[in-house]
Amino acid sequence: MISFGPIPSRRLGQSLGINNIPGKKICSYACIYCQVGATRHYTLTRQSFYSPEQIFRAVEEHLWKLREIPDYLTFVANGEPTLDIYLGRSIKLLKTIGIPVAVISNASFLRDERVRDELSLADWVSVKIDANNEPVWRKINRPHPDLSFQDYLDGLHSFAAAFDGTLATETMLVNGVNDYPELLRKNAVLIAEIDPDIAYLSVPTRPPALPSVKKPDEAAVNRAWQIYSETGLKTELLLGFEGANTGFTGDARADILHISAVHPIREEAMSELLRKNRADNTLLEQLIEEKKVRQVRYDGKLFWIRNLTEI
Repeated sequence: MISFGPIPSRRLGQSLGINNIPGKKICSYACIYCQVGATRHYTLTRQSFYSPEQIFRAVEEHLWKLREIPDYLTFVANGEPTLDIYLGRSIKLLKTIGIPVAVISNASFLRDERVRDELSLADWVSVKIDANNEPVWRKINRPHPDLSFQDYLDGLHSFAAAFDGTLATETMLVNGVNDYPELLRKNAVLIAEIDPDIAYLSVPTRPPALPSVKKPDEAAVNRAWQIYSETGLKTELLLGFEGANTGFTGDARADILHISAVHPIREEAMSELLRKNRADNTLLEQLIEEKKVRQVRYDGKLFWIRNLTEI
Protein backbone atom coordinates (compact mmCIF):
# COMPACT_ATOMS: atom_id res chain seq x y z
CA MET A 1 0.00 0.00 0.00
CA ILE A 2 2.93 2.32 -0.69
CA SER A 3 1.80 3.90 -3.97
CA PHE A 4 -1.70 4.75 -5.18
CA GLY A 5 -3.51 6.46 -8.00
CA PRO A 6 -2.61 8.49 -9.92
CA ILE A 7 -5.25 10.84 -8.64
CA PRO A 8 -6.22 14.19 -10.16
CA SER A 9 -4.58 16.98 -8.17
CA ARG A 10 -5.63 20.61 -8.28
CA ARG A 11 -1.97 21.52 -7.79
CA LEU A 12 0.01 18.85 -9.61
CA GLY A 13 -2.08 17.49 -12.47
CA GLN A 14 -1.99 13.67 -12.40
CA SER A 15 -0.20 12.76 -9.20
CA LEU A 16 0.97 9.26 -8.25
CA GLY A 17 0.66 9.22 -4.48
CA ILE A 18 3.31 7.72 -2.21
CA ASN A 19 2.22 6.79 1.29
CA ASN A 20 5.48 6.33 3.19
CA ILE A 21 3.71 6.08 6.57
CA PRO A 22 2.15 2.59 6.94
CA GLY A 23 -0.83 1.56 9.01
CA LYS A 24 -2.74 3.90 11.26
CA LYS A 25 -2.21 7.64 10.99
CA ILE A 26 1.12 8.75 12.49
CA CYS A 27 1.62 12.50 12.70
CA SER A 28 2.97 15.45 14.65
CA TYR A 29 -0.35 17.25 14.12
CA ALA A 30 -4.00 16.33 14.62
CA CYS A 31 -5.58 18.95 12.34
CA ILE A 32 -9.29 19.41 12.94
CA TYR A 33 -9.96 19.27 9.18
CA CYS A 34 -7.72 16.31 8.27
CA GLN A 35 -9.26 14.10 5.57
CA VAL A 36 -7.39 11.03 6.87
CA GLY A 37 -9.19 11.25 10.21
CA ALA A 38 -7.95 11.30 13.78
CA THR A 39 -4.24 10.96 14.54
CA ARG A 40 -3.71 7.45 15.95
CA HIS A 41 -0.07 7.88 16.94
CA TYR A 42 1.12 11.32 18.00
CA THR A 43 4.91 11.60 17.76
CA LEU A 44 7.92 13.82 17.13
CA THR A 45 10.30 10.89 16.69
CA ARG A 46 11.49 10.24 13.16
CA GLN A 47 11.72 6.55 12.39
CA SER A 48 12.10 3.90 9.72
CA PHE A 49 8.93 2.67 8.03
CA TYR A 50 9.77 1.34 4.56
CA SER A 51 13.25 1.14 3.11
CA PRO A 52 13.97 3.49 0.20
CA GLU A 53 14.40 0.39 -1.97
CA GLN A 54 10.90 -0.85 -1.03
CA ILE A 55 9.40 2.51 -1.97
CA PHE A 56 11.31 2.63 -5.25
CA ARG A 57 10.26 -0.90 -6.24
CA ALA A 58 6.61 -0.26 -5.33
CA VAL A 59 6.49 2.93 -7.42
CA GLU A 60 8.34 1.34 -10.33
CA GLU A 61 5.99 -1.67 -10.39
CA HIS A 62 2.97 0.63 -10.15
CA LEU A 63 4.18 2.73 -13.07
CA TRP A 64 4.51 -0.37 -15.23
CA LYS A 65 0.77 -1.04 -14.74
CA LEU A 66 -0.31 2.43 -15.86
CA ARG A 67 -1.18 3.50 -19.37
CA GLU A 68 -0.09 7.11 -18.85
CA ILE A 69 2.89 8.60 -17.02
CA PRO A 70 1.86 10.83 -14.08
CA ASP A 71 3.00 14.44 -13.82
CA TYR A 72 4.44 14.00 -10.32
CA LEU A 73 5.43 11.36 -7.80
CA THR A 74 4.01 12.86 -4.62
CA PHE A 75 4.71 12.01 -0.99
CA VAL A 76 1.26 12.49 0.54
CA ALA A 77 1.12 10.18 3.49
CA ASN A 78 -1.14 8.69 6.14
CA GLY A 79 0.50 11.17 8.47
CA GLU A 80 3.48 13.52 8.15
CA PRO A 81 5.89 12.26 5.44
CA THR A 82 8.97 13.87 7.02
CA LEU A 83 8.61 11.48 9.98
CA ASP A 84 10.25 8.97 7.62
CA ILE A 85 13.95 9.01 8.49
CA TYR A 86 14.83 7.74 5.00
CA LEU A 87 12.79 10.32 3.10
CA GLY A 88 15.85 11.93 1.52
CA ARG A 89 17.23 8.63 0.24
CA SER A 90 13.82 7.72 -1.17
CA ILE A 91 13.58 11.03 -3.03
CA LYS A 92 17.06 10.50 -4.52
CA LEU A 93 16.12 7.03 -5.77
CA LEU A 94 12.79 8.13 -7.21
CA LYS A 95 14.34 11.02 -9.11
CA THR A 96 16.26 8.48 -11.20
CA ILE A 97 12.91 7.51 -12.76
CA GLY A 98 12.74 10.89 -14.46
CA ILE A 99 9.42 12.14 -13.04
CA PRO A 100 9.40 15.22 -10.75
CA VAL A 101 9.05 14.48 -7.03
CA ALA A 102 6.72 16.49 -4.76
CA VAL A 103 6.27 16.45 -0.99
CA ILE A 104 3.25 17.79 0.89
CA SER A 105 4.31 18.57 4.46
CA ASN A 106 2.85 20.20 7.56
CA ALA A 107 6.26 21.93 8.06
CA SER A 108 6.52 20.91 11.71
CA PHE A 109 9.97 19.33 11.27
CA LEU A 110 11.61 22.15 9.31
CA ARG A 111 13.34 23.19 12.54
CA ASP A 112 15.59 20.16 11.87
CA GLU A 113 18.43 20.91 9.44
CA ARG A 114 18.48 17.28 8.26
CA VAL A 115 14.83 17.45 7.30
CA ARG A 116 15.39 20.71 5.44
CA ASP A 117 18.27 19.12 3.51
CA GLU A 118 16.17 16.06 2.64
CA LEU A 119 13.18 18.11 1.48
CA SER A 120 15.49 20.27 -0.62
CA LEU A 121 16.04 17.23 -2.84
CA ALA A 122 12.42 17.41 -4.04
CA ASP A 123 11.32 19.39 -7.08
CA TRP A 124 8.12 20.76 -5.50
CA VAL A 125 7.29 21.21 -1.82
CA SER A 126 4.09 22.42 -0.17
CA VAL A 127 4.18 23.64 3.44
CA LYS A 128 1.16 24.17 5.64
CA ILE A 129 0.64 27.69 7.01
CA ASP A 130 -2.83 27.88 8.54
CA ALA A 131 -2.12 30.53 11.16
CA ASN A 132 0.46 33.14 12.19
CA ASN A 133 -0.98 33.17 15.68
CA GLU A 134 -0.02 30.55 18.28
CA PRO A 135 -3.46 30.05 19.91
CA VAL A 136 -5.11 29.61 16.48
CA TRP A 137 -2.25 27.33 15.33
CA ARG A 138 -2.85 25.12 18.35
CA LYS A 139 -6.61 25.17 17.80
CA ILE A 140 -6.65 24.31 14.09
CA ASN A 141 -3.52 22.13 13.73
CA ARG A 142 -3.47 20.69 17.25
CA PRO A 143 0.32 20.11 17.20
CA HIS A 144 2.14 17.75 19.50
CA PRO A 145 2.41 19.59 22.85
CA ASP A 146 6.21 19.61 22.66
CA LEU A 147 6.22 21.49 19.36
CA SER A 148 7.23 25.13 19.63
CA PHE A 149 5.44 27.74 17.54
CA GLN A 150 8.62 29.80 17.29
CA ASP A 151 10.59 26.74 16.09
CA TYR A 152 7.88 26.18 13.46
CA LEU A 153 8.22 29.79 12.23
CA ASP A 154 12.03 29.65 12.24
CA GLY A 155 11.95 26.39 10.28
CA LEU A 156 9.71 27.87 7.61
CA HIS A 157 12.04 30.82 7.10
CA SER A 158 15.18 28.67 7.04
CA PHE A 159 13.78 26.20 4.51
CA ALA A 160 12.34 28.87 2.22
CA ALA A 161 15.64 30.76 2.17
CA ALA A 162 17.57 27.71 0.96
CA PHE A 163 15.12 25.80 -1.25
CA ASP A 164 15.58 26.33 -4.99
CA GLY A 165 12.69 24.17 -6.21
CA THR A 166 9.04 25.21 -6.50
CA LEU A 167 7.70 26.24 -3.10
CA ALA A 168 3.97 26.36 -2.36
CA THR A 169 2.14 27.26 0.83
CA GLU A 170 -1.32 26.06 1.70
CA THR A 171 -3.83 27.59 4.07
CA MET A 172 -6.95 25.63 4.93
CA LEU A 173 -9.77 28.00 5.81
CA VAL A 174 -12.17 26.79 8.49
CA ASN A 175 -15.32 28.69 9.31
CA GLY A 176 -15.04 30.60 12.59
CA VAL A 177 -11.47 29.44 13.29
CA ASN A 178 -8.95 31.13 10.99
CA ASP A 179 -11.07 33.02 8.44
CA TYR A 180 -11.19 36.35 10.28
CA PRO A 181 -9.64 39.35 8.44
CA GLU A 182 -7.12 40.21 11.17
CA LEU A 183 -5.88 36.61 11.31
CA LEU A 184 -5.68 36.36 7.53
CA ARG A 185 -3.63 39.56 7.33
CA LYS A 186 -1.10 38.21 9.85
CA ASN A 187 -0.93 34.95 7.92
CA ALA A 188 -0.47 36.75 4.61
CA VAL A 189 2.45 38.74 6.08
CA LEU A 190 4.16 35.52 7.21
CA ILE A 191 3.66 33.89 3.80
CA ALA A 192 4.97 36.99 2.03
CA GLU A 193 8.12 36.71 4.15
CA ILE A 194 8.44 33.07 3.02
CA ASP A 195 8.01 34.28 -0.58
CA PRO A 196 6.57 31.10 -2.15
CA ASP A 197 6.02 30.60 -5.85
CA ILE A 198 2.32 30.26 -5.11
CA ALA A 199 0.06 30.53 -2.06
CA TYR A 200 -2.97 28.23 -2.06
CA LEU A 201 -6.17 28.90 -0.17
CA SER A 202 -8.36 25.85 0.32
CA VAL A 203 -11.52 24.80 2.13
CA PRO A 204 -12.58 21.39 3.45
CA THR A 205 -13.96 19.42 0.49
CA ARG A 206 -13.77 15.95 2.04
CA PRO A 207 -15.01 14.57 5.39
CA PRO A 208 -12.90 16.20 8.16
CA ALA A 209 -11.54 14.67 11.36
CA LEU A 210 -14.03 16.72 13.42
CA PRO A 211 -17.65 16.75 12.20
CA SER A 212 -18.01 20.30 13.53
CA VAL A 213 -15.59 21.64 10.88
CA LYS A 214 -17.39 23.76 8.27
CA LYS A 215 -16.39 25.63 5.14
CA PRO A 216 -16.33 29.43 5.23
CA ASP A 217 -18.96 31.09 3.07
CA GLU A 218 -18.18 32.60 -0.35
CA ALA A 219 -17.77 36.11 1.08
CA ALA A 220 -15.13 34.92 3.58
CA VAL A 221 -13.22 33.02 0.88
CA ASN A 222 -13.25 36.04 -1.43
CA ARG A 223 -12.07 38.28 1.42
CA ALA A 224 -9.19 35.87 2.12
CA TRP A 225 -8.16 35.91 -1.54
CA GLN A 226 -8.24 39.71 -1.60
CA ILE A 227 -6.12 39.98 1.55
CA TYR A 228 -3.52 37.52 0.25
CA SER A 229 -3.41 39.15 -3.18
CA GLU A 230 -3.09 42.65 -1.73
CA THR A 231 -0.02 41.43 0.16
CA GLY A 232 1.59 40.68 -3.21
CA LEU A 233 1.15 36.92 -3.11
CA LYS A 234 0.35 34.91 -6.21
CA THR A 235 -2.77 33.34 -4.76
CA GLU A 236 -4.87 30.49 -6.07
CA LEU A 237 -8.08 29.06 -4.67
CA LEU A 238 -8.51 25.29 -4.25
CA LEU A 239 -12.24 25.02 -3.76
CA GLY A 240 -13.72 22.42 -6.06
CA PHE A 241 -13.72 18.73 -6.86
CA GLU A 242 -10.51 17.63 -8.60
CA GLY A 243 -12.37 15.39 -11.04
CA ALA A 244 -13.06 11.70 -11.41
CA ASN A 245 -10.08 10.80 -13.61
CA THR A 246 -8.39 8.56 -11.06
CA GLY A 247 -5.69 6.20 -12.29
CA PHE A 248 -6.25 2.45 -12.14
CA THR A 249 -4.17 -0.73 -12.19
CA GLY A 250 -6.75 -3.35 -13.13
CA ASP A 251 -7.16 -4.47 -9.49
CA ALA A 252 -10.21 -2.56 -8.25
CA ARG A 253 -10.00 -3.87 -4.69
CA ALA A 254 -6.35 -2.83 -4.27
CA ASP A 255 -6.94 0.55 -5.94
CA ILE A 256 -9.83 1.38 -3.61
CA LEU A 257 -7.99 0.33 -0.46
CA HIS A 258 -4.77 2.11 -1.39
CA ILE A 259 -6.38 5.40 -2.44
CA SER A 260 -8.98 5.59 0.34
CA ALA A 261 -6.31 5.17 3.05
CA VAL A 262 -5.02 8.65 2.21
CA HIS A 263 -7.57 10.26 -0.09
CA PRO A 264 -11.34 9.79 0.51
CA ILE A 265 -12.95 8.73 -2.77
CA ARG A 266 -15.90 10.82 -3.86
CA GLU A 267 -18.87 9.10 -5.53
CA GLU A 268 -18.11 10.35 -9.06
CA ALA A 269 -14.50 9.18 -8.80
CA MET A 270 -15.58 5.84 -7.34
CA SER A 271 -17.98 5.19 -10.22
CA GLU A 272 -15.22 5.95 -12.73
CA LEU A 273 -12.69 3.80 -10.86
CA LEU A 274 -15.07 0.83 -10.81
CA ARG A 275 -15.88 1.31 -14.49
CA LYS A 276 -12.23 1.39 -15.53
CA ASN A 277 -11.47 -1.71 -13.48
CA ARG A 278 -14.59 -3.48 -14.81
CA ALA A 279 -16.04 -3.87 -11.33
CA ASP A 280 -19.36 -2.86 -9.78
CA ASN A 281 -20.96 -1.87 -6.48
CA THR A 282 -20.85 -5.48 -5.28
CA LEU A 283 -17.19 -4.93 -4.50
CA LEU A 284 -18.01 -1.82 -2.44
CA GLU A 285 -20.67 -3.70 -0.49
CA GLN A 286 -18.14 -6.46 0.19
CA LEU A 287 -15.47 -4.00 1.40
CA ILE A 288 -18.00 -2.31 3.70
CA GLU A 289 -19.14 -5.69 5.05
CA GLU A 290 -15.50 -6.63 5.69
CA LYS A 291 -15.09 -3.26 7.47
CA LYS A 292 -12.24 -2.35 5.12
CA VAL A 293 -13.92 0.91 4.09
CA ARG A 294 -16.76 3.02 5.39
CA GLN A 295 -19.22 5.22 3.57
CA VAL A 296 -19.79 8.77 4.81
CA ARG A 297 -21.70 11.76 3.55
CA TYR A 298 -20.15 15.22 3.57
CA ASP A 299 -21.39 18.43 2.01
CA GLY A 300 -24.12 16.55 0.16
CA LYS A 301 -21.77 13.98 -1.43
CA LEU A 302 -20.93 10.35 -0.67
CA PHE A 303 -17.33 9.37 0.08
CA TRP A 304 -15.60 6.09 0.82
CA ILE A 305 -12.81 6.17 3.42
CA ARG A 306 -10.43 3.42 4.51
CA ASN A 307 -11.32 2.10 7.94
CA LEU A 308 -7.92 2.55 9.58
CA THR A 309 -8.91 0.51 12.63
CA GLU A 310 -8.84 -2.52 10.33
CA ILE A 311 -5.31 -1.93 8.98
